Amino acid sequence: MVKVMAVNAGSSSLKFQLFDMPSEKVICNGLVERIGMDMGNFTIKHDGEKKSVEQPFPDHGVAVDALLKALISEGIVKELSEINAVGHRIVQGGAYFADSAIVDDDVEAKVEELCDLAPLHNPAHLIGYRAFKKALPGVEHVFTFDTAFHQTMDEASYMYALPYEYYTKYKVRKYGAHGTSHKYVSEQAIKLLGNPETSKVIVCHLGNGASLTAVKNGKCYDTSMGLTPLAGVMMGTRCGTVDPSIMPYLCEKTGMTPQEMLNVYNKQSGMLGVSGISSDARDIEAAYNEGNERAILTSNLYARTVAKYIGAYFVELGGCDAIAFTAGLGENSSYIRDLCIKECSEALGVKLDAEKNAIRSDQAREISAADSAIKVYVIPTNEEVMIARDTVRLLGL
Repeated sequence: MVKVMAVNAGSSSLKFQLFDMPSEKVICNGLVERIGMDMGNFTIKHDGEKKSVEQPFPDHGVAVDALLKALISEGIVKELSEINAVGHRIVQGGAYFADSAIVDDDVEAKVEELCDLAPLHNPAHLIGYRAFKKALPGVEHVFTFDTAFHQTMDEASYMYALPYEYYTKYKVRKYGAHGTSHKYVSEQAIKLLGNPETSKVIVCHLGNGASLTAVKNGKCYDTSMGLTPLAGVMMGTRCGTVDPSIMPYLCEKTGMTPQEMLNVYNKQSGMLGVSGISSDARDIEAAYNEGNERAILTSNLYARTVAKYIGAYFVELGGCDAIAFTAGLGENSSYIRDLCIKECSEALGVKLDAEKNAIRSDQAREISAADSAIKVYVIPTNEEVMIARDTVRLLGL
């Protein structure tokens, strides 16, 4: 029996699970939310009990410190040395990694080199890794890359219509993200379909960061994020794909540098930028229900961008057996799921069962109507168990 900590640091969150491996029994799990905002929330679950604390978490280092202290104070471990290994989610592995990797100086350096391609994530991952490394000296670490699952895309899916030498010289291409989640959720969707020999699944990973992936026979066929996690659908603070000429136009009008404008694209756009309310979908939903016009616009714009990718992937896959919603927004926001599917309903014949869609549960479930042409599932993602499995596999634990 070994204890493996699986760490999933998002742009504004830190999810964790401590596993007893290889049984995959969860010893404890939890979440630090709203990192970098005025007030954050830390939740930890152990032995059927759930405890939450509200306090500011200025950065991921503070969140890691709070987690490690809670493991001791709650009696989950007597000392931190009981943890045998730590696995970390890494968004961007570039062309370097087609599989998870045991962390050494070279691997760490490559992840740092790739920070420009995932500016909201790779730096946060490294802060978390270094905090755990400092607290757990002598413990080995594994990085699991979001980009690895997307390496099965062919050139027609990952290439950009730019001069070809930009690809050969600078490796400019689509890499995607959220691959660990897309892999897990697509596998679960295929099981719910009865494990058919062939399958066409569209996974909608909708959280503060969001991406869709077309999965054909269990392998990534196409995905919405690109060279960086900025591309694709509208997100919490990210604009998603926009006309490239907007960048120089706004730089000229505002006097901002391209780097400053890129910061606006990444951190001041998306739901936050359109609504003027918040980057948190729960705040948008509350304002939506109150009839706030910009919250309504934000919600409709979000749903339409998601629906456009569902439609595109329906065409690319040559049909679709299942649409699977996952991640914080996809799993918990019934109104967003409803808006997204309504945008697709007339063209694709997909429909939700309103009562099933309204149910809140941490279990995988079907929410499509009986006469829907496509199955629709809500499947809670479990990137952490995938991270723990790779950690055990690579370290031979």
